[in-house]
Amino acid sequence: MESVFGLVGKDFAIVVADTSAVHSILVHKTNEDKIMVLDSHKLMGASGETGDRAQFTEYIQKNVALYQFRNGIPLTTAAAANFTRGELATALRKNPYMVNIILAGYDKETGPSLYYIDYIASLHKLDKAAFGYGSYFALSMMDRHYRRNMTVDEAIELVDKCIMEIRTRLVIAPPNFVIKIVDKDGAREFAWRESIKDAPVPTLA
Repeated sequence: MESVFGLVGKDFAIVVADTSAVHSILVHKTNEDKIMVLDSHKLMGASGETGDRAQFTEYIQKNVALYQFRNGIPLTTAAAANFTRGELATALRKNPYMVNIILAGYDKETGPSLYYIDYIASLHKLDKAAFGYGSYFALSMMDRHYRRNMTVDEAIELVDKCIMEIRTRLVIAPPNFVIKIVDKDGAREFAWRESIKDAPVPTLA
């Protein structure tokens, strides 16, 4: 029951993801961070098979860093999105990654942007996007309340509405979410929305 969504505001972009690591009917943990900081001004929120998600996002992160190391300049958000799409397309007919991605970034020249990349390597630049079962409700809320020039406070209020709707409407809803933001000051964690905590691991006497 994964939920990953994001939106672009006036001079920032936000990515939100649930933090549940599940397999079949089991919840392994509720503090899994599914939003990777690619570099100083890019975020990658991912949903899909746990192994594919972890390996593919790390692969993209290291290649983005390698490009900057070799060339002395970072990839733009659009270039990083197209590189990611290309890697998914290359793998599609060999050993496909079952991973869906929301890539957000901030560039000095163009400002904030958000890219939707799915597991069959389609790429779209959007103002708002969502993946997973929670997308049914997140997209509905964003269609109703989203505006292109929203402030950070207005965007966080909308994010909280989306989270509340997901928790209310999904029969098996993820309890915890992480919110990250990227703007001219960089990519960073903004807040967590937690309704339960992981139980402490018992120690042997």
